[in-house]
Amino acid sequence: MDRKNVNNLIVKNLCVKYNGNSILKNLNLAVKSGEFVAIVGQSGCGKTTLLNAIAGFIRFKGNIEKPQKIGLVFQNYAAFPWMSVKNNISFGLNGNKEKINYYLKMIGLKDKQNYYPYELSGGQIQRIALARTLASNPDLVLMDEPYGALDANTRDKMQKWLLDIWQKERKTILFVTHSIEEAIFLSDRILMLKDKKIRKEYKIRFKRPRNKNIKFDGGFIQLRKRISKYIN
Repeated sequence: MDRKNVNNLIVKNLCVKYNGNSILKNLNLAVKSGEFVAIVGQSGCGKTTLLNAIAGFIRFKGNIEKPQKIGLVFQNYAAFPWMSVKNNISFGLNGNKEKINYYLKMIGLKDKQNYYPYELSGGQIQRIALARTLASNPDLVLMDEPYGALDANTRDKMQKWLLDIWQKERKTILFVTHSIEEAIFLSDRILMLKDKKIRKEYKIRFKRPRNKNIKFDGGFIQLRKRISKYIN
């Protein structure tokens, strides 16, 4: 890749099989550096498989050009239960106090830095997971249904919080979600995964920064209906 495009993600003719069954076939996608791109599709269509292939966790055929440093945030809380908030974030930072304090403030848990995950809410634990991922300074962040287990109110707050962090950090994010509303609210583009390939792309025209009021906008509602109809 060209040096200035080193943080781009390019997937060409990706094929993945499990036990002889084709999950993804000749899939292509491209994500530019600094973009926030969402992947949507029915359950079992291969969204998580796509992230696993990009992360290098599974075998595949095809070509994936990606940044060297990749961070991962999963649906199941990725905080170490035996570590405090501070130690979770500092994991792998070799005692960089300035960086640790920056991310403690960023996630709003500096006053709870000595708490353990069992003492925190689901949203707070996911903040820890993202902060620990960002603290390693990845060029690409893969997020697999990170808010799927949260209640609606907490999920709304975490969406806005993630957008605020993304505005500051400008990391390239590939975000898998079952929620069309969430995908529209967060992303620059939505890619539709259906029948083993990316079948459609929707560019999101809403200006940034965004707030939850746009979810009641007529254009937002119409786009949500259009995407939902195509999925089903």
